[in-house]
Amino acid sequence: MAGRLLISDANIIIDMNTGGLLRPMFRFDATFAVPDVLFEEELRVDHPELPRLGLRLLELREDTVLHAAGLIGKYRSLGASINDLLALALAWQEKCPLLTGDQRLRAAGQEEGVDVHGTLWLIEQMLQARTINHRQAEAGYGKMRAIGRRLPWGDVEQQLRRFKK
Repeated sequence: MAGRLLISDANIIIDMNTGGLLRPMFRFDATFAVPDVLFEEELRVDHPELPRLGLRLLELREDTVLHAAGLIGKYRSLGASINDLLALALAWQEKCPLLTGDQRLRAAGQEEGVDVHGTLWLIEQMLQARTINHRQAEAGYGKMRAIGRRLPWGDVEQQLRRFKK
């Protein structure tokens, strides 16, 4: 089994796929997982290969389902999707970080005391671990930008400058 567990929402996986960084992501020393429901409802049709690449599909325990219901009641009106809140509940269950690019989910996670990171953090981790190189990161970000992925592009440029050699 790979390194530490990271729970992801669909947003991060879409970013990595768009940037051509999905396969390198699964070579990074981490185990990536999503709630099984999120995979079935948001990822299976366009990305059926994800479990074969290494994505783990995890179930919420009974106590976590109750916790998720509370999260849905608390944050649904703010615009967070049910599947995103299930990812937050799973990160709570597994006591591990949540990966998301959704600002509402990030805010909810931080309020709930869950360690939350996004696409830039993941790419930086992959650069530091030499899972990808600067050229791959730059090309990946370029693809994400070209199709309109919402990232803090000023921060992306700073990150790329820091890792340029």
